[in-house]
Amino acid sequence: MDHQGEFRRAALEAGIPDDEIGRFSRHLRLSIGLFGGSGGSPVGRFGGSPRLPVGMEWPSAGDAPLPFLLSVDCGALPRVDGFDLPADGTLLFFVRQEMDHEDSSGKYARIVYVPDGTETVVAEAPASASVREQIDLCAELKAELPLWLQEGDEDEDWHEYWEDLEWEDMSSFQQQLFRYMEHDLPHLDELRALAYDLWPSGAGIAIGGYADDEVIGSIAEQTLAGREKAGEIPAIPIAQWYSRLEEEKHRLTSEWISLAGEARVYEEYRTSFVIRHDDLAAARVDKALAVTHFEAP
Repeated sequence: MDHQGEFRRAALEAGIPDDEIGRFSRHLRLSIGLFGGSGGSPVGRFGGSPRLPVGMEWPSAGDAPLPFLLSVDCGALPRVDGFDLPADGTLLFFVRQEMDHEDSSGKYARIVYVPDGTETVVAEAPASASVREQIDLCAELKAELPLWLQEGDEDEDWHEYWEDLEWEDMSSFQQQLFRYMEHDLPHLDELRALAYDLWPSGAGIAIGGYADDEVIGSIAEQTLAGREKAGEIPAIPIAQWYSRLEEEKHRLTSEWISLAGEARVYEEYRTSFVIRHDDLAAARVDKALAVTHFEAP
């Protein structure tokens, strides 16, 4: 389905200029929200026991088996422009969240891609691996915007990107983004509301969309530090570091995409799996990064 065309037609009917719709649409992504229940044909499962290829050992980190999180049937998911999931096959997600939260090496999370036609068997979890209750998952589309274009919400402080930020306290790059919003997106509120009206979702898991901002921030810090160390860029003065970091995060959002992410819930672990667009298109899911957060009020 032509989702961009659907959005453009609706925005034009609302009287918004075509060139502004185009600018906004460059930042609009659709993710696939997954929710439990009977709202349609199942596209995956949360928890339970996975079907592993015959002869494959249960994914583990050394002697520690990784608990199974969820599976998705790529062929059953709705297709979304710019999100190059494999056309078929199954993705299996494993993570030991407590350890992944404490250890940033990535060894406590794993994604397994099982192509269609592979002989599989229902795998029995090792005794030391916890098994979550099995829940069938259905899919719906969900509109997503980068954090800097999201609307602040008094009840959800992680969305308040501009709150309490005076002009003189902004980095030069933040000022550039703010000018862009004010000058080039005068109908931002209407465009944002229209996108959320077309594709609302309160799903607890999302496939695709924007990579978690904290994850992108971590990648950006490592990227800048690595380029400095290699002599690819001059050392960045402390006064300019934050602005350069914002620029790098902005650039990386076009390279990376969320493969799967759990919604934020206080006092629970949640894991985000992110991957580069080209690695996903080539089904190199072993290149994905996983980061687990613990949300505390």
